[in-house]
Amino acid sequence: MKTYQTNEIKNIVLIGAPGSGKTTLAEAMAFEGKVIDRRGSIETNNTLSDNTELEHLYKRSIYPTILFTEFMGRKLNIIDTPGSDDFCGGLFSAFKVADVGVMVFNAQNGFEVGSEIQARYARAQEKPIIALVNQLDAEKASWEATMESIKSSSHVKPVIVQYPVNPGPGFDTFIDVLMMKMYKFKDDTGIREEMEIPESEMERAKELNNTLVEAAAENDEGLMELYFDKGSLTQDEMRSGLKIGLAKRDLMPVFCASGKKDIGTKRLMEFIINVAPGPLKAPNFRTVEGEDIAADTEGPVALFVFKSAIEPHLGEISYFRLIRGKLTEGMELLNTRTGNREKISQLFAVAGKNRIKVSEMMAGDIGCTVKLKGTKTNDTLCAPSAPVTIAPIVFPEPRYRAAIRSTKTGEDEKLGDALNKARYEDPTILVDYSKELKQTIIQGQGEHHLNILKTTLANQYKIDVEFFAPKIPYRETITKVAAADYRHKKQSGGAGQFGEVHLVIEPYYEGMPEPSKYKIDGRELMVNIKNKEEYQLEWGGMLQFYSAIVGGAIDARFLPAILKGIMEKMDEGPLTGSYARDIRVVVYDGKMHPVDSNEISFKLAGRNAFKEAFKKAGPKIMEPIYSVEVLVPSDKMGDVMSDLQNRRAMIEGMTSDKGFDRLTARVPLAEMYRYSTTLSSLTNGRATYTMKFASYEQVPSDVQEKLLKAYADTDKDE
Repeated sequence: MKTYQTNEIKNIVLIGAPGSGKTTLAEAMAFEGKVIDRRGSIETNNTLSDNTELEHLYKRSIYPTILFTEFMGRKLNIIDTPGSDDFCGGLFSAFKVADVGVMVFNAQNGFEVGSEIQARYARAQEKPIIALVNQLDAEKASWEATMESIKSSSHVKPVIVQYPVNPGPGFDTFIDVLMMKMYKFKDDTGIREEMEIPESEMERAKELNNTLVEAAAENDEGLMELYFDKGSLTQDEMRSGLKIGLAKRDLMPVFCASGKKDIGTKRLMEFIINVAPGPLKAPNFRTVEGEDIAADTEGPVALFVFKSAIEPHLGEISYFRLIRGKLTEGMELLNTRTGNREKISQLFAVAGKNRIKVSEMMAGDIGCTVKLKGTKTNDTLCAPSAPVTIAPIVFPEPRYRAAIRSTKTGEDEKLGDALNKARYEDPTILVDYSKELKQTIIQGQGEHHLNILKTTLANQYKIDVEFFAPKIPYRETITKVAAADYRHKKQSGGAGQFGEVHLVIEPYYEGMPEPSKYKIDGRELMVNIKNKEEYQLEWGGMLQFYSAIVGGAIDARFLPAILKGIMEKMDEGPLTGSYARDIRVVVYDGKMHPVDSNEISFKLAGRNAFKEAFKKAGPKIMEPIYSVEVLVPSDKMGDVMSDLQNRRAMIEGMTSDKGFDRLTARVPLAEMYRYSTTLSSLTNGRATYTMKFASYEQVPSDVQEKLLKAYADTDKDE
């Protein structure tokens, strides 16, 4: 395989809703470039993409697949991404290293919610998009309906480059209004015949050509002057204008195709080569410090790892884009995250599971290497003489959480190792053992996302697991002043235990005045502060601890023990065992014994005095509230809103956006378990949502009563 120079490389990502035909299109592109000698199919499980057992089982893309094709003396690196939003992590990785997206539409469905979701991601990443209306050979294919939905829903102006002459089962012909030619295809071989446009189509073709010329001219003053002077533009001039408009995301060229019949594949690739931005014209990569890194072959090597995988017989594989320089086998590079050196022992061009060994790569290319020691997704490897760190991929917040455990005892370590490997391959899977909840919590993008992980654990690691509803990380606090005292006394022969603590507690808020007096149970309590300590709690909130002991009632050496007892009870709150927060404690009196008093006595006295005061101080339970945004087709808005209201949601707003409604709400985390499944059921899979932690708020009284009752039998205090 030849070494491609930077100006001979294009990097594209195929995006679109599930079922739009991205994998079949990728197969046709690889076939046209002679990377494969026959096209596989999803039905026969032999495509370059969708090459894992799970993808064969589900007949859909689950992981992003990197492949390439060679065409017109150029190399096109292609990343075929999953359509399901549950697996959007692969899409974010692909957007990081691809310079242009090809949005594939199913001609039977038009602009779907899945299209809108991925278009939003493309806008956020500022990636130019080429549209391809696929499956025009399908029974219910409709070019007109699809174009109407694209025009009404897209945020970028669609400009038709091609249109089909005979959409439907007999589709074999389209007219290209940039080339002003008609292309007719023979069977499903990809062989095309270039023909003159017939008289019956000429008026429509000229009208669309004129629209295309105007769209191209709008992007450049020089072209606009030429257009005014001549009334038209040459094909090269049109390409020049389209190149500018595409790069600026001012327009979206629209093509037509049947990936299954290999119709339109070559023209799409020709356009990408001639018009789409490559590494030299696309925006530069940026470092974490904001420095631009240009695709300069002569510069010191810098590469960015955007995907990591583990294969049973090969080990760890690192997929990268070479940002700068010339990479050769045997090169030793610096991992700027770990500070370790990594040797590039082998280099490969990637075509799905097929890897073609190469000896060198130039800036802008995509490839992979194997057996790096400590490198993972989002790492930068660079020349030790010129260290840089490329800004990382920012993955979306998780939307689905569950507790996980093995169905067999004694497999905790084995499960932990397997989950770490899963996280290595998919950074959108988050795994954490919660000391607070005493559960291993796993988070992902949806229930299907985690079910795929469950299947992987069973098949690949031979670990059967179960998911169940995770506990909620409630917080406990108080609403009023309260006092309590507690005497710990224990005598069992020899030295005993004795400690007595009197304290007052009150709610803490920022900027509150220092304590001086309290009114408790009709009596006034004056306090004379001797010492103050403040603790920002690791779970959020504040503890203020004051000593106001006079006359040596408690020796100062026992105060740390009292504080420790209070902290232990805040670590496992009196109401539900959840963390307590935002409390001021003033220890103002007590008693000690010259022989029997010790640290354990005062720790237990402080702990239990705090517990009793807490329960008298108007205790309340606070729950985590999440900001939720749902993108839903307008006809399903009522059902979605009703369901959210049943989940104790506070609806904050609704907006319409090109055929879809956007609903924002604040919803308790306790009500969000399996929400993705419910939402999919309510909308037939046509809606999606995001969620992000917002705040802690007090639970309603009826909910608090249920929580208190549930915890009452489990409290095992001394």
